[in-house]
Amino acid sequence: MNGDTFYDWFCGVLPRLKDNCVIVMDNASYHSVKKDPVPTTTWKKEDIQNWLKSKGVVLDKPMIKFRLLDMVNEIRPRHDKYVIDEETLKVNKLVLRLPPYHCELNPIELAWSVVKNHVKQNNTSFKFNDVRTLLNEGVQKVTSEMWANFVSHTIKEEDKFYDIDIISDRMMNDEDHIMTITGDTSSDFSDERDCQDKAWHDVSIEVNLSGKYTN
Repeated sequence: MNGDTFYDWFCGVLPRLKDNCVIVMDNASYHSVKKDPVPTTTWKKEDIQNWLKSKGVVLDKPMIKFRLLDMVNEIRPRHDKYVIDEETLKVNKLVLRLPPYHCELNPIELAWSVVKNHVKQNNTSFKFNDVRTLLNEGVQKVTSEMWANFVSHTIKEEDKFYDIDIISDRMMNDEDHIMTITGDTSSDFSDERDCQDKAWHDVSIEVNLSGKYTN
């Protein structure tokens, strides 16, 4: 998958969606092609200067690179836009992007885990056509009831974050407090596979060969 292929597919789907709908999307690279790339630390100083000038910023004195990047950050919100998001706004719809590294807020990760589990348990030939058949069978195992459960679980995860925000706010107002963090606090789930596995582990779902869902 790449940005161009996803763009073509997405634009074909948009007319089928209702007006004012909200499209939840994660931060995969092909979802996140920028309409106008914004300078980063990897850019050459001259390119950063040219970008700022193109946005109407007057550079009346020599500046070091990191000062130029400070100026970029000041105007970034006006120019840091995604191609997909802009296309969606044109047809009266909205993209809601999930926070980075929070795959537990994406129910599709749980659905993919059902599909992957079916392929893993039944793949004996490892031939392309056989795997494709298993993938299609796995997708059929994700019933509407299962999807509703996945969404309900995601909502519970959202509620946990809201509760944590409230608790954190109260703690910050206290003069003395101690915060104890337990469990796995690593950020190793950086790719799609780890994200799906983490979501699957967190919800403690069991999927047997019949496709039944147990929470």
